[in-house]
Amino acid sequence: MNILTIQNLSKSFGKQKIIDNLNLSVPERSIFGFIGKNGAGKTTTMKMVLGLLQPDKGEIHVCNEPVCFGQTRTNQYIGYLPDVPEFYNYMTPIQYLKLCGEVIGLSKTEISKRSDELLSLVGLNGAAKQIGGFSRGMKQRLGIAQALLTQPKLLICDEPTSALDPVGRKEILDILYKISKTTTVLFSTHILSDVERICDHAAFLNEGKIAVTGTLAEIKALHGHDSLLLEFSADQDLLLFKKQKSIEPMLLHSEENNRELILHSRDMVSVQKLLFRVLAETGICPVKIELMEPSLESLFLEVVR
Repeated sequence: MNILTIQNLSKSFGKQKIIDNLNLSVPERSIFGFIGKNGAGKTTTMKMVLGLLQPDKGEIHVCNEPVCFGQTRTNQYIGYLPDVPEFYNYMTPIQYLKLCGEVIGLSKTEISKRSDELLSLVGLNGAAKQIGGFSRGMKQRLGIAQALLTQPKLLICDEPTSALDPVGRKEILDILYKISKTTTVLFSTHILSDVERICDHAAFLNEGKIAVTGTLAEIKALHGHDSLLLEFSADQDLLLFKKQKSIEPMLLHSEENNRELILHSRDMVSVQKLLFRVLAETGICPVKIELMEPSLESLFLEVVR
């Protein structure tokens, strides 16, 4: 089952088309990375999913119910963390969650129980100081706790790690991975290593359209080049290897860095057979031979060129 389905979605601001006939499906219980450059339209898409922005055309369904602009019925299934969450800085975390619980109509018992569980989940249990004294990472963690207060089926996070240091990023990603056992997570980002770390599905947004989507394994298999890294112990070994006539076609799609040579090909079996034959004939013995999987970074750069 898909928790979120977007069909033929378009949105323009004036003469500028931001989203152009976008189609996207987010499977239930997945961690879905919504990848795009800054300004690609990720936040615009999320605001339309939340009913906060009216599409020019297209349909959005959350839990098989249509999303309607200006109405919040489908938001009962959604928790939302904006890129810069705002709080009442004079409150403590427990006071803030109590206020949020009262606003959405939870009972005192539910508020107390959920607040304790969520503050423990995000590592803020026992944090008694005012929110105004929190770091950016602590505020992001509190924002996740608030977004999960209603036990949503879908958690949407807009660039949740973009302004955090490495420790803060790891904390947020660990939390998102932990909650994915019970809640579908959709987060937008331009930090590709975050997607590789925890996501099982992803979509690349480029020029208002989904250029690539699927599981990470599918994306790498269908759109990536296999790569093989060779590291030589001496410059003359590298030069001798490159001088071989049979190697020349492979050098057309290669990268070189000091004594490392990376060969790219969609037929890596043939490359390996040729490579080992040349090494045997020349007597060259590399210090390292490594078959590399394509990175999301290389795939993304390939898509947006």
